[in-house]
Amino acid sequence: MPAITLVGAQWGDEGKGKATDLVGDRVDYVVRYQGGNNAGHTVVIGDQKYALHLLPSGILSPNVVPVIANGVVIDPGVLLEELRGLNERGVDTSRLLISANAHLIMPYHRALDKVSERFLGKGKIGTTGRGIGPTYADKVSRQGVRVQDMFDPKILRKKIELALHDKNQLLTKVYNRRGLEAEPIIEEYLGYAEQLRPYVADTSLILNKALDEGKTVYLEGSQGTLLDIDHGTYPFVTSSSPTSGGAAAGSGIGPTRITKVVGILKAYTTRVGSGPFPTELLDEQGEWLRTQGGEYGVTTGRNRRCGWFDAPIARYATRINGVTDFFLTKLDVLTGLERIPVCVAYEVDGVRHDEIPMTQTDFHHAKPVYEYLDGWSEDITGVRTFDELPKNAQAYVRTLEEMAGAPISAIGVGPGRDETLQLRSLV
Repeated sequence: MPAITLVGAQWGDEGKGKATDLVGDRVDYVVRYQGGNNAGHTVVIGDQKYALHLLPSGILSPNVVPVIANGVVIDPGVLLEELRGLNERGVDTSRLLISANAHLIMPYHRALDKVSERFLGKGKIGTTGRGIGPTYADKVSRQGVRVQDMFDPKILRKKIELALHDKNQLLTKVYNRRGLEAEPIIEEYLGYAEQLRPYVADTSLILNKALDEGKTVYLEGSQGTLLDIDHGTYPFVTSSSPTSGGAAAGSGIGPTRITKVVGILKAYTTRVGSGPFPTELLDEQGEWLRTQGGEYGVTTGRNRRCGWFDAPIARYATRINGVTDFFLTKLDVLTGLERIPVCVAYEVDGVRHDEIPMTQTDFHHAKPVYEYLDGWSEDITGVRTFDELPKNAQAYVRTLEEMAGAPISAIGVGPGRDETLQLRSLV
């Protein structure tokens, strides 16, 4: 059976949790393959809302094995707190698997993340301050601490003491902050080891065996295409690869086993943090979108920046990820608009660009070129088939599909689990 990858097709926050939850009863494994607790998914089941940060959305489906794979960076304290919160609400979390090769976020990573952002001032990236970037930096520079290191006290001690030799120099001499002591950190993480030991496994081996046995594996990215470290709006990006190419490396599944890539598109556009955003609305229309769509970060609570749908970004996501199907979310938010602008191209210094400009400089100066589509006023949250949508809503979907370059196979018409139209199977 194939592996299926789910990716954000904009700047994240597109509604990936809803998409994963939608297919939860038809897949066997849901795998988080990158990022950390700097992102979040909101899943609504009945009158219950669940905010997930590190845990895959599949944790809420009783027949799914949720996996935190090697490409994720884990804050053990946050993970255990999230597990406790779900257990208290009656959710069975015993099926969770955690890769022994995943890297750990350490207290010095969080300290450096926060202080370095403050020192950047107006040039700040807009990180969440949760230590994600510094953890990935240590991973790449081969100084990271992995989950498996917690089970060998000698290795754990050696790695933490070596790391603090450098990190404390930065904290005290560059940032004028107090250094950290090794002993409390070592004791804290040895304590985490015993709590997390039952979940830790060779997840790459387990996932490949599952595929060999004909089971379905769903690979769930966090953030979005335009936040990818290689393909996003650098340097205003995350520190990992949320695109479909990152799914193979981040899970230990060979790329030839991935046969479907589902891109999640919001019916408009949002982003959190700094960086270019051509269709951003800084007026009452932007505030209207934010209010109607509940555009506040699941993890941070920060206001999301809001703007109209951007077709060049959707085409870019199709190309970079090899998108085979799109899930269009939050179509209901646009209800009540007489006309809906859609960005079809950019203008940079008088020159039209139908695709994202090659350079960061040009993209920062890009001005949207809009076409206007007729809106609708009918409530669509109760609609369950495409033909039941108002004609103008149908036309909006079909236009976006044509502009994006891949079929729209599902449409979100409300936040609830059942408020979704399925045109084609996502599995």
